[in-house]
Amino acid sequence: MGESVEKKRYTIEEYFALEETSEIRHEYFDGEIFAMAGTTLNHNRIAQNVGFSLRKSKKSHCDIFIENVKLEAIKDFYYPYPDVMLTCNPFDLRQKNKIAHPSLIVEVLSTSTEKYDKTVKLKKYKAIASVQYYMLVSQYEMSVELYSRVNDALWTYEEFTEPNAVINLEKLEITLSLSDIYENIVFEKEEDAE
Repeated sequence: MGESVEKKRYTIEEYFALEETSEIRHEYFDGEIFAMAGTTLNHNRIAQNVGFSLRKSKKSHCDIFIENVKLEAIKDFYYPYPDVMLTCNPFDLRQKNKIAHPSLIVEVLSTSTEKYDKTVKLKKYKAIASVQYYMLVSQYEMSVELYSRVNDALWTYEEFTEPNAVINLEKLEITLSLSDIYENIVFEKEEDAE
């Protein structure tokens, strides 16, 4: 999560109005808003590669959104901007600027967000009933972590690190390869990337 913009608390209506006119994105959490930092080129390339790979494999009634669409993680309480989302929900597909029922959420990890993505977001995203998969993609090395829902109380965890590895999102009938996710990525040292 970025830096808090002001100490003022915002209603959800004030937040939505701000987002309509703001040139930068803000996450909303319990009345506070946080300006979103810019990303690295690798971060952006990876998000695009994931989105493109999903688009090639997805069912026709689903859609993919990259970086600039809010997630209604907790109605009127928590609205982050995941790097990639896939939804097949007809209600979502009719919305103007938010998704509430994603099947897949992807976050590209950065030094400043990794801990938050692996703790707070993991917990909040797993609580969304529609989410079947939560994927964490490193921008510093070839590494993808995948949380897969088995049932409401149980999730599995897998890590993929080999270029020829294939990630099977069985419930969505989608497969992704690490070679596609990391296409045209040249890894930098973490301290050079931010």
